[in-house]
Amino acid sequence: MSLRESFAILAERLDGRLSLPGEPGYDADRLAWNLAVDQRPAAVVVAASIADVARTVRAARELGLAVAPQATGHNAAPLVEGHGLADAILLRTHELRGVEVRPTQRIARVEPGVVWGDVVAATAPHGLAALAGSSHDVGVVGYTLGGGVSFLGRAHGLAANHVVAVELVTADGEFRRVDAQHDPELFWAVRGGGGDFGVVTALEFGLFEIEQVVAGAMFFPIERTEEVLQAWAEWTRSVPDTVTSVGRVLRFPPMPELPPFLSGQSFVLVEAVIQDSAERADALLAPLRALGPAMDTVHAQAPAELLQLHMDPPGPTPGHGDGMMLADLPADAIRAFVAAVGPDADTALLSAEIRHLGGAFAPSAALEVAADRGLPIPGAVGGLEAEYLVYGVGIAVPETLESVVASLGRLLSRIEPWRAPVEYLNFVERRTTGSRFFGDEGRLARLRAIKHAVDPTGVIRSNHPVGR
Repeated sequence: MSLRESFAILAERLDGRLSLPGEPGYDADRLAWNLAVDQRPAAVVVAASIADVARTVRAARELGLAVAPQATGHNAAPLVEGHGLADAILLRTHELRGVEVRPTQRIARVEPGVVWGDVVAATAPHGLAALAGSSHDVGVVGYTLGGGVSFLGRAHGLAANHVVAVELVTADGEFRRVDAQHDPELFWAVRGGGGDFGVVTALEFGLFEIEQVVAGAMFFPIERTEEVLQAWAEWTRSVPDTVTSVGRVLRFPPMPELPPFLSGQSFVLVEAVIQDSAERADALLAPLRALGPAMDTVHAQAPAELLQLHMDPPGPTPGHGDGMMLADLPADAIRAFVAAVGPDADTALLSAEIRHLGGAFAPSAALEVAADRGLPIPGAVGGLEAEYLVYGVGIAVPETLESVVASLGRLLSRIEPWRAPVEYLNFVERRTTGSRFFGDEGRLARLRAIKHAVDPTGVIRSNHPVGR
């Protein structure tokens, strides 16, 4: 039987649809969120049911193909590098958007295509908040499997640490529900170890009773970049764990949909989220406000508003980005950052940011949070062994790609001296060895042993496989 005939049989069994190269719908179905990433799989399955996930995995195994699960398609660049998915079925789960909220338990259960906007819309009426990403259209599953750095995270830690159960289809095509009591090794691996162990069909995670935060951004002229970022870096050394913030250089493209005071303008800014009273927040922010921001949007708000704080693009965009974690952020590191992306830099990056970590993001603090709140012991990545996280990105269309790549390379090379020993999986958009994500050899060996046990022939393919 030919491969095309086998695909035709699979298509008949699906509740969703299957498309092949050259067929109508294939080009639309294969698109990643980053439109600059060219995914060309052997076939695309758009699942319309959880049963479709198992059908696809079983078919791929029988055909000697891999399965690459994908919801929104964020961070897809490492997935296609080198092979373009030519030997894989791209399994799109973005149409599976069910969200269930259990208010009395403070638990949410989400299907694999759910984005953070869906979760916020479902939890906000109950006065509950999740450790959401910084954009409404980031997929919950991929974000959480890679750790999950939230604007609420310095107080509560990584999103993965608050997962209480995972449902997934493993390479044998079987459904599994894993938690601290049932298959604890696999449960450990998927919380921070990425998407290499199966196709997740549901996540259950804890929510928080947070009705209000104080949050917003302070904008300054880009000419003040070094002054503002030096002051911000110093400020981060003394703020409590209730404060999560970002120092950022942002060059808005000239776009008619942007207000005139932003379109085509460039700024250095500080984004901050404070889980405290308005009076306490004002006191904490006083050193930054003393710098005299040109615009100050900080105000008391519901956590749902945080999805707009970071001003990410509202939909799929062609881009090129990458990140690096830093062990520290001394004055020399700020100067290096400013030399790469500041007012006098030759850069094509639209955004370059430094996120403050520490607090409950620290591995030792993650253990304390779990013990205090009765959570499962943290998984493969329970905390980030770094104090700051840098990420840069630019628009990558053919006429700008070369300059964006060069600009990003200059940024990362200049801050290299302060690089942390490990990387954050969700912010690395290049092929990277497992040791760069998981540190010590014992942890990496444990992950590889679990991968071999559940997927010995490599049916499941992720953007950051543990075996690399």
